[in-house]
Amino acid sequence: MKRFLILLGIASLLSACQTKQNTQNMITSSDIQAGVNAILTAYPDADAALVERGVKQVAQLWTENDGSKDDFIELVSTSYAGTEADKLLLYYRLAYILEQCSQSADMLNNTLQDPTTLVDKGEPISVDWIISGYDPMAHFAEDMFANKLAHICILNFPHYSLHEKNTMGTQWTRQEWAYARLGDAFHTRMPGDVTSAYSQTLSQTENYIAGYNIMMHTLRTETGEALWSEPMALLSHWNLRDEIKSNYAATPNAHDKQEMIYQVMLRIIRQEIPACIINCEDYTWSPYSNTVSQADKVINAERESDTRYQQIINIFHALQRIDQYRTDAPSHLLRTFNEDLEIPIEELEALFITLIESDEIKQVGQLIRERLGRELRPYDIWYDGFKSRSSISEDILTAQTQQRYPTAKDFEKDMNRMLMDLGFIPEKANEIASHIVVEPARGSGHARPCVGRQQPARLRTRISNKGMDYKGYNIAVHEFGHNVEEVISLYDIDYYTLAGIPNTGFTEASAFLFQQRDMKLLGYDSAGAEANNTSLDMIWGMYEIMGVSLVDMRMWQWLYQHPQATAAQLRDAVIKIAAEVWNQYYEPVLGEKDSPLLAIYSHMVGYALYLPGYPIGQIVQYQLEEHLAKCPTPEAFAKAYTRIYQQGRLTPDAWMRGAVGSPMSVQPILKAVREQLQKH
Repeated sequence: MKRFLILLGIASLLSACQTKQNTQNMITSSDIQAGVNAILTAYPDADAALVERGVKQVAQLWTENDGSKDDFIELVSTSYAGTEADKLLLYYRLAYILEQCSQSADMLNNTLQDPTTLVDKGEPISVDWIISGYDPMAHFAEDMFANKLAHICILNFPHYSLHEKNTMGTQWTRQEWAYARLGDAFHTRMPGDVTSAYSQTLSQTENYIAGYNIMMHTLRTETGEALWSEPMALLSHWNLRDEIKSNYAATPNAHDKQEMIYQVMLRIIRQEIPACIINCEDYTWSPYSNTVSQADKVINAERESDTRYQQIINIFHALQRIDQYRTDAPSHLLRTFNEDLEIPIEELEALFITLIESDEIKQVGQLIRERLGRELRPYDIWYDGFKSRSSISEDILTAQTQQRYPTAKDFEKDMNRMLMDLGFIPEKANEIASHIVVEPARGSGHARPCVGRQQPARLRTRISNKGMDYKGYNIAVHEFGHNVEEVISLYDIDYYTLAGIPNTGFTEASAFLFQQRDMKLLGYDSAGAEANNTSLDMIWGMYEIMGVSLVDMRMWQWLYQHPQATAAQLRDAVIKIAAEVWNQYYEPVLGEKDSPLLAIYSHMVGYALYLPGYPIGQIVQYQLEEHLAKCPTPEAFAKAYTRIYQQGRLTPDAWMRGAVGSPMSVQPILKAVREQLQKH
C-alpha cells in the first residue's frame, strides 16, 4: 500500500483550506480591476483573461493579515511575470523551491519516524511515538502566504477546476499542464496548527494499526486443537486475508483455517475480540466461543472497547477542523473525490456498481463454486484459485523466498535482475534500482516515494528472522511496483510539478502490474493453463475491493450525517452499512445474509477514504494489461510502461487517453470475462 503522495498532493493538503479570517468584501471589484489595469498597462500584450483570473484568485485569498487594499494592488501590479521568458523562469524557481522544501521535510520525517516504522532501529520509546506525528511541513503554506510567495504563485499560475482541466486540458501543452499543476499548490489556505493536529492523529492511528497482530498459534478450535503449530503473527487485516488466500492450495486443515480466520475477522469488526489477545501470545483463544484461557484455565477477558472505531472518530474530528476553513469543499468526501482522486463520487460509485452487479460476476461465482465443490462462504471473496501459484504449496514458495531473501537488503540487491527480467535494459534497470532502498517494516508493507531528486524511494516490507516468506515477497513485489512508478514519474519527467500520477489508484495500477508477475520473477513459467485465467482473477479482485470501497464511502457519508457520533454508534452503523452492501451485492453470490466482512479492512480505520484508490487501480491495471499485451517482447513492454508513466500528474481522464487511447471503464474486463467464461 502506498500512503504517501508526492509533492503537489502534499502541498495541496498543506494549503487545503480557505482561511476563516478572509474578509469577503475587503478586496472589492474595483480593487481587482485596479490591479488588472496596472498589469495590462505594463504588459499590453498579456492575456487579459488570464491576468484577471490570477488577480481574482489572489483577492479571494487575501486577508487583513496580508495587508491593506493598497498593499494588494502593489503586490499584483509589481509581481506579474509579463513575458513568456519571465514566466518560465519564475516557474522553474518556484518548482525548485517546492522540491527543495518538500524533500528536506520528507528526509527529516523519514529520520524521525525510523524508530516507529523500521524494526532494525530497536524498540521505540514514548518520545518516538510522539515525534512520529510531527509534520515539518505543517506551517509551510502558512509561511509562504506570510512572505507573499504563495500570492505570487497564485497570481502567475492560477488554479483551474477539474472540469476546466478535463476540457481545456485537451489542448494544453506539457508546459501549460505544468503551470496548471503549480496552480494547485496554493489555491487555498489554512492554519498550520490544523494541519499539524491532523498529522498527529494519523500517526497515532497508524501506530495502533501497526501493532494489531493476531498470534495464530494461540488460536484454538472448540475441541482445543491448534491449527497453526508454528509461531505466526499476522497483522490485521492484510496478513489475515493473505492467510485465507494461501489456504486455497492443498494444505492441511485449509478449510478449517479459513473458517477460523473468518471468525477472527468478525470478532474484530464487531469489537468482540478480547483485548488481551491482540499482539500477545500469553493466552489461548477460541474465536468461535470467544473464550480465553491461560494455563488451561478459562479467564474473564474484557473485549477491546471500540478502540477500532474511536480511531476513525478521532480522524473525523481532525478533518472537521479542516472543514471549517474550506467553504468551497466543506467535507473530506468532497475533497477526496473532486480534488485528490479527481473523479466525482457519483461517477465512481456508478462505475463500481456496474461491475459488482453484473451477470459476469454471478457466473464467475458459479465457476468458483464448481471448482471448490462446495457452497461459497463469505471469505471466498478472496478466492485465489485463478492464479498459477494456487496449485503450489505456500510452504514451497516460502522456502524459496526465504532462501533468496534472508534480509531486506537481499531483496534490494535483486531489484536489478527483476527489472531486467521484465524487459528493462541493464542501464535503465540499474538507474531505477539505484533510486530505491529496501527497509524492514514494523507494520505492513508500504512504499514511500522520493518527493525530490536527492533522496531515494523507500520500499518497506515485513521480514522475519527466518527471511522473507512468500506473503512478504508478494507484498514486496507490489510495493516495488509503486517504487518503479515513483522513480520514473519523477526522474523521467519534463516538469517537476507534473511529477507523479493522477491519483493513488494509478500508482496502485503499477503495483498490481508488478504483483501480477511475482511468480515470473521467481522463475516460474507463466504460460500454463491457469495463467490464461487472468481476467477471471482480476474481476474477482475488483468485485471484492469495490464492495469494501462502497462501505468506506458510505461510512464517511454517515459520519457527516451524524457528526456527534460516539465510537459505539459508529461501530453499529458500520456493521449495518457493511451488511446492507453485502445483502444487495454479495449475498446472492456468496451467501450468508448480513455478513459484515467487508468492514474488516484496516484502511477504513487509519487511511481516510484511501480504499477507493484500489479499485481505480485495478480498473486502470486491466486496461494497461490489455494495452501492454500487444508488446511483442519484454523490452517493448518496459518501453511502453516507461512511456505511460512518464506522462506524470495529468487528470485521470487525460492520463488514460494518453496511456491507452480511451477513458477509464469496466467494459473491457467485462468483455474479456465473457469470452473467458465461454471456455469453461
